[in-house]
Amino acid sequence: MTVTLADVAARARVSPATVSRVLNGNYPVAATTRERVLRAVDELDYVLNGPASALAAATSDLVGILVNDIADPFFGIMAGAIQSEITGPGGRAGGERLGVVCNTGGSPERELTYLTLLQRQRAAAVVLTGGAVESPEHLTAVSAKLRRLSEAGTRVVLCGRPPAPDTDAIALTFDNRGGGQQLTEHLIGLGHRRMGYIAGPEERTTTRHRLEGHRAALAAAGIEDDPALTVHGPYDRRSGYESALELLRREPGLTAVVAANDTVALGACAALRESGLRIPEDVSVAGFDDLPFSIDAVPALTTVRLPLAEAGARAGRIATGREEAPPGGIATAHGELMVRGSTGAPRG
Repeated sequence: MTVTLADVAARARVSPATVSRVLNGNYPVAATTRERVLRAVDELDYVLNGPASALAAATSDLVGILVNDIADPFFGIMAGAIQSEITGPGGRAGGERLGVVCNTGGSPERELTYLTLLQRQRAAAVVLTGGAVESPEHLTAVSAKLRRLSEAGTRVVLCGRPPAPDTDAIALTFDNRGGGQQLTEHLIGLGHRRMGYIAGPEERTTTRHRLEGHRAALAAAGIEDDPALTVHGPYDRRSGYESALELLRREPGLTAVVAANDTVALGACAALRESGLRIPEDVSVAGFDDLPFSIDAVPALTTVRLPLAEAGARAGRIATGREEAPPGGIATAHGELMVRGSTGAPRG
């Protein structure tokens, strides 16, 4: 049975005219109403009919770039590198694309909404950056959207994100497990045995993979993983600051802190200093990603360098058809341990 615009209107509890306005984007509509309409479109798998459906099967010069937080250098670096490749080498004329950065704020619902909007805009390509939300329902919904995009002729690339099973999406992943293990092995090699871990949000694949690497290193060294020494929070400075204080409260004898990323690590460093502790003489601190400010921190931050710009540039080339997809549609980039002044042997 064919789904009509009236069916979508009934499901969204709005008028058919409002549905039309949302889909055509030619009239202001409240954000909550727009999301309700788009959700109904997805639930009913509504597609345009007649000449409009033929138009929807074509693609535009639009490239959508989805990020969790454009203010976070992790995403900004990748988005900038993707954008730089959209017009071709050196920005040559003739291959121009309009790159649109879609900031989800980490919201699974906004991620789905942007994918729907990009499908409606007949995007030539969509690049999703960063870790995925591990909710089974969300993963199923995202996979369904990616399949629809591919079927409509949109090229889909995942950058720094695990593969999406049962889709045609190309995945350029980071070895977060290996990097996490390498970082903790470095601290164990220095003599640390009582380490706190400030993890990211529990529902993110990046969080789980980095934490699995940390725990693998502990297990290989015969060190018990104390759940009380792992604290979860957002990937931001405030989380690092507050979590470091919480770890000190739980374990005053802490000798090292491993942070989910470099921004979290800086917050942890601030909390440790305000608590009268020296870095690394009293407590070592390590981050992840090797963001530009890491080397300028005092002391410079030990971290794992991920090839963010290189991965973003490659994603941009694949998205615009200027580079072939990797064999099997998946390529994994490994991190590099950068040992700097923020880690040292534990106090005697």
